[in-house]
Amino acid sequence: MSFASEFKEFAMKGSVVDLAVGVIIGGAFGKIVDSLVGDIIMPLVGKLLGGLDFSNYFIALSGQTATNLADAKKAGAVFAYGNFITVAINFIILAFIIFLMVRQFNRLRTQAPPAPPAAPPEDITLLREIRDALKR
Repeated sequence: MSFASEFKEFAMKGSVVDLAVGVIIGGAFGKIVDSLVGDIIMPLVGKLLGGLDFSNYFIALSGQTATNLADAKKAGAVFAYGNFITVAINFIILAFIIFLMVRQFNRLRTQAPPAPPAAPPEDITLLREIRDALKR
């Protein structure tokens, strides 16, 4: 089997195609969650905590005096713990949504009906017939 045909067989397996679709959808879904966290949730959390903007929480490691994270990063090394808080909240939301989706898929998954019992062996069937005949 040639390398190209072996690769084609591998790539066309259902699980590989399903994985590729999942990665593409996951990437798009991740962008939606990023927007949800960055544009909706974090501004609300900041407002509830007195107008704080987590994206501008940082410690300048190079001694620079900047008022926002972008300027501080241009001037040198920065410990951007506010960005980490935002990304951590993003991860928690994404993990929770994926948990809910997997949970729902598991509920919807149909279970195969139990197989009918196997027919008894021929000798057992014959013995039962003899027993029933003797009872009469």
